[in-house]
Amino acid sequence: MDIIRSNTQFDFMARRKIALIASAVLILVSIGSLATRGLNFGLDFTGGTLIEVSYPEAPELGGVRDALDQADYDNFTVQTFGSSRDIVVRLPAEVAAEEGADVSTRALEALTSIDAGVEIRRVEFVGPQIGKELAEQGGLAMLYALIGILLYVSFRFQWRFAVGAVIALVHDVVLVVGMLSLFQVNFDLTVVAAILAVIGYSLNDTIVVYDRLRENFRVKRKGTAVELTNLSINQMLSRTLMTSVTTLLVLLALFYFGGEIIHAFAYTLIVGVIVGTYSSIFIASNAAIILGVSKQDLMPVTPEGADQPDSEVLPARFRNS
Repeated sequence: MDIIRSNTQFDFMARRKIALIASAVLILVSIGSLATRGLNFGLDFTGGTLIEVSYPEAPELGGVRDALDQADYDNFTVQTFGSSRDIVVRLPAEVAAEEGADVSTRALEALTSIDAGVEIRRVEFVGPQIGKELAEQGGLAMLYALIGILLYVSFRFQWRFAVGAVIALVHDVVLVVGMLSLFQVNFDLTVVAAILAVIGYSLNDTIVVYDRLRENFRVKRKGTAVELTNLSINQMLSRTLMTSVTTLLVLLALFYFGGEIIHAFAYTLIVGVIVGTYSSIFIASNAAIILGVSKQDLMPVTPEGADQPDSEVLPARFRNS
């Protein structure tokens, strides 16, 4: 099988230490944000009531909050979405449990005091018990996905590649969740779906690089693990960048024009695609090298006296990285 040739000769592995330091800093920032700020859980997880209304003219958010305060509501949030005329009010689960179905009616009366022309667009209610179950199921879904990936890559390649792939995926998930925490993006079930999609996207990129690396290990008799990793990444670079750029164009369109409902979903995928592309180049490959992957692990057993595959000369920039 012919090796796909690439015109690029970037020495990625020469910068692997810088990449590890940058990743370590970002992970610490993410963990710090999660520890201090936490996640901005949506109603899917916390329970409560969401009321979406539209005013004829843009209202003052301070006036909307005052009206809800006078109606004896506590711990609510008010924010605009889409346009300055559209308002979302989130009421905690305790309020919804006390008032039942009347919660939206009484809140609408308070909002009407600002402008009688207010129009109610959407009312959603999630009980606290349901929210707790959804949180547990979402966490288990991500855990099962990582375990399944570890088993699959171990079977498909070699255990060092499997551990490297899982390290890259954990790196991606921590950074994505950290960015959600840092910017307090609404964390709901659509975000959980986006994180699972990021895991799949990042794994696909990693598998492509690992597959090329395995083939280069078997075909080329010369070259260290670092040199062959550099060659493999460069061979797949055009494919990786093309996939990432076209995916980002779609996600940016969804982010800016898709509306508030999928805003958090699109944001999570945008961050995930960028982080996933970075990790497949610098984290997954580097992790396999650190774990000691070698040509002996992947070389097929050749009968004595059989013809050996021709050796190809590595580009000079890939040697002794």
